[in-house]
Amino acid sequence: MAEVCGEATPYGFQYVLSRADWDADAVRDARRRYVIQHLGEPHSVLVLDATGFLKKGEHSAGVARQYSGTAGKVENCQIGVCLSYASPLGQALLDRERYLPKGWTDDVERCRQAGIPPDRAFATKPQLARQMRTRAFTAGGPAKWVTGDSVYGDDRRLRLWLEDRLQP
Repeated sequence: MAEVCGEATPYGFQYVLSRADWDADAVRDARRRYVIQHLGEPHSVLVLDATGFLKKGEHSAGVARQYSGTAGKVENCQIGVCLSYASPLGQALLDRERYLPKGWTDDVERCRQAGIPPDRAFATKPQLARQMRTRAFTAGGPAKWVTGDSVYGDDRRLRLWLEDRLQP
């Protein structure tokens, strides 16, 4: 899954994660399996939410002037859509997706420079939520409810998709 780089320090051997060769999606999948195994419970709740990461520049993937609930206003930021798992046994982050505004997905060269795969198309936050929920369904994570703020609750297609799966 990961080949970690190490450096000698006065205190011994130190791993440098920023230079490690690893697959973020493989780590996500392993984490999801771990969370389901240890926290999985039929009365669990999946929680959808987006969070903003304020940024100064414009080269980090997905950075744009956009509304951030974290800042409470339009700011230069990245937006991450998160799926959390909450059960009587505990809670944990289950999945994540980076929201890429159309200004990014329409600019192939900018995406290439930021390391965004060429097949990554524009997706709304509810569409990203559906992708994450599909992965959770496929992994067998039990959940009695899916909840989120109005971005997700007001999206008719997402609600109908969940209803088709008999998922409240």
